[in-house]
Amino acid sequence: MGKNGNSSNNGNGKIPKQVYETELRNLQVELVKLQQWIVEKGLRVVVIFEGRDAAGKGGTIKRITQNLNPRVCRIAALAKPTEREKTQWYFQRYVAHLPAAGEMVLFDRSWYNRAGVERVMGYCTDDEYWDFLRACPKFERMLIHAGIIVIKYWFSVSEGEQERRFQNRLKDPTKQWKLSPMDIESRNRWVEYSKAKDEMLAYTDTKICPWYVVEADEKKRARLNCIAHLLDKIPYKEVKRKITKLPPRKKGKGYVRPPMGEQNFVPEVY
Repeated sequence: MGKNGNSSNNGNGKIPKQVYETELRNLQVELVKLQQWIVEKGLRVVVIFEGRDAAGKGGTIKRITQNLNPRVCRIAALAKPTEREKTQWYFQRYVAHLPAAGEMVLFDRSWYNRAGVERVMGYCTDDEYWDFLRACPKFERMLIHAGIIVIKYWFSVSEGEQERRFQNRLKDPTKQWKLSPMDIESRNRWVEYSKAKDEMLAYTDTKICPWYVVEADEKKRARLNCIAHLLDKIPYKEVKRKITKLPPRKKGKGYVRPPMGEQNFVPEVY
């Protein structure tokens, strides 16, 4: 699947591994081209990833950034606000992570925390919540009018699939860190989070800055669909590379390497 292509394996079932790896590779090549275009044209791009816990946001972000320059494409995954940040204008700590020219920032959760976890868990007041819903579209309109490209993704996962992923995290020692007390609580508040999501979309799914829902019960398909959509949302062209071949190496003269015994080497365990 190229920039504007579609996978030949449509449907809701699992995508074959070989198809997935081939399509992902093709999309990642296009992401590198997009990266060079962003640098060349001095674009500023913000991509927001929201959704339920275990919906697959992190895995998609990982595949997007896998082959990109971290100086061009960076991830903003903010921890809970400090006591000082709690006294700031709500959007202030997110503004600090917005891109400069030639940068793309992927928000692994964003200012929409207020419409989700803060609302459901009671971490904000009703006044703060409604102020956010009124202010958010205006804030995003300001970003767009300033020339920043803003793209928002909501990863949708079913209750049964989320439970399966939670159970998998519990069994896998490399994934247990992903299962936090907040995740356990969100598991118990499925309906509350559903209502919060519906209300958030009603207020912030605007024509100038719409939400794009990613069906995420099948992780691999969701990753491909999201990346392909992202590539289509930012028109780009391939930037001609300045380096087309490597020149011959120069032969060094007069250099003698220090004795190997004077250096500390990592033990060759494998």
